[in-house]
Amino acid sequence: MPKYLLDLAERTLATYVVTLLGLLTASGFDLTDLGAMRAAAIAAIPAALSLVKGALATLVGDPNSAALLGRSRE
Repeated sequence: MPKYLLDLAERTLATYVVTLLGLLTASGFDLTDLGAMRAAAIAAIPAALSLVKGALATLVGDPNSAALLGRSRE
């Protein structure tokens, strides 16, 4: 798998996990509650935005990275 896709997948997954854990912690971390399912669905929104940002970053930054940083000089 190309480096870019791995980078994008890692950033998207990390955003989802961090958001989900934050929402579950704020709601009391009761995984049997319907709120946990809601938190899982809501956490997908920032993850999707992270995916879009990573895809658009290839137009601005390094095409081999999902970062908005400048292009590499390699």
